[in-house]
Amino acid sequence: MAEQGALSKALGALKEDSAKALVKEQIDASVPADAILAECQAGLDEVGKRFEKGEYFISELMYAGEIMKDIMADLEPLLKDAPPAKGRAGTVVLGTVRGDVHDIGKDVVALMLRGSGFGVVDLGVDVSPEAFVEAAKEHDAFAVGMSVFLTTCCKALSDTVDALKAAGLREQVTVLIGGAAASDMVAERTGCESYGATAVDAVSLATAAAK
Repeated sequence: MAEQGALSKALGALKEDSAKALVKEQIDASVPADAILAECQAGLDEVGKRFEKGEYFISELMYAGEIMKDIMADLEPLLKDAPPAKGRAGTVVLGTVRGDVHDIGKDVVALMLRGSGFGVVDLGVDVSPEAFVEAAKEHDAFAVGMSVFLTTCCKALSDTVDALKAAGLREQVTVLIGGAAASDMVAERTGCESYGATAVDAVSLATAAAK
């Protein structure tokens, strides 16, 4: 079997064929699925570090997410913690807020979250506060992630928070925001818990919220 850490190195270097072959090798060797997933997460962490250093860009993040999506398809049957449809780490509802139709950043976040074991309900763009609430309720989500690119659409953030309160869901749902118009200040002013500048931040925030 390959040396310890070979899988995380292959994933961190975006060597798709090598990473998938190493996963298969570990599965065939009866390595616990949680251990394989932990090594994959280390590889994703390396992707995140390279992104933050400017060595990788959005396209590389998306590629890493796609690789992990395929790997998770192989690992999911072996993971016994939670139903596959919900995601082992819980479910996140994502969407670009009402009035805004930008989706590239949101799509990258969705890929990275799925690759990290989260269930993701992607509502798309121009999502109303009511749609966020209904999806959070229907899928028993622990977090709602909103993307906002246009400053003129920031009011939709607080409107969604208010809608969650009115539905009695606010105490059980963590609200995360990102996008060009988002910031720590915007999160504070609109009643959201956290702001993530990158898809890597989004995964870290979701992981912390799920604990």
